[in-house]
Amino acid sequence: MDVLFIILIILVSLLLSFFVLIQNPKGGGLSSGFSGGANLIGVQRTGDILEKGTWILIISLMVFSIGINIFGPSSSTSGGLGDQIEAPAQSPTLNLNPNAAPTQAAPLPQSTTPADSSK
Repeated sequence: MDVLFIILIILVSLLLSFFVLIQNPKGGGLSSGFSGGANLIGVQRTGDILEKGTWILIISLMVFSIGINIFGPSSSTSGGLGDQIEAPAQSPTLNLNPNAAPTQAAPLPQSTTPADSSK
C-alpha cells in the first residue's frame, strides 16, 4: 500500500510540474507555443483547463500525502521517538529546606597555608 501511494505521489508531482510549466504567466510561457490547440478551444479556455488541472493535482497530492500518513506503517514498533517522549522525565530531588542536613556530606577541601618562616 505504501509503494502505491509513493508511486502516485511521484506521478502527481511530475504532472503538476508539467502543468505549472505550460501555463501562461502574464504574456508568455510554453502554452503560447501551442497555437493550434489554443485556436481549437480558445486561449481563455486553455488557461481555465490548466488552472483546474493544477488545482486537481494539488488536492490529489495532499490527499495522497495524508493517505500515506494514515495507512502507512504503524507506530507500534519500539525504538522510536514516541517512546522517549512518553517516558516520564527523571529529575533529581532537590532539598529546598535550608535547615535540613544534607543527605550526603561532601568532603571539605583541606587548605594548606605556607608556614611562616619569619618567626
